[in-house]
Amino acid sequence: MERLEVKNLIENAINEMREDGLEPDIFLVGPDFLESCKEVLREYASKLKIYKIDELGYDAVLADSSYLGQLRKASRRISIEPLVEEKERWEELQKLEV
Repeated sequence: MERLEVKNLIENAINEMREDGLEPDIFLVGPDFLESCKEVLREYASKLKIYKIDELGYDAVLADSSYLGQLRKASRRISIEPLVEEKERWEELQKLEV
């Protein structure tokens, strides 16, 4: 999984929220998301409060805490599971080519 792909997912979610007049300030991340994206998350640690939520797995939720629970658009869910699966498939293909 490419670091740039994850960063683009996060940046796109942030930009979508800002276009809707929201300011994301919390990032709820699953343990698998956290493990796979530690480097990228370090870049956002000064801007967002990051909380580990076991139930999220490979997913994360970016949210504006001021409107969370009040507005449906106050959060965006991000999943890296498709990226992880793609990486695993490429690794399997590379093993077959050797």
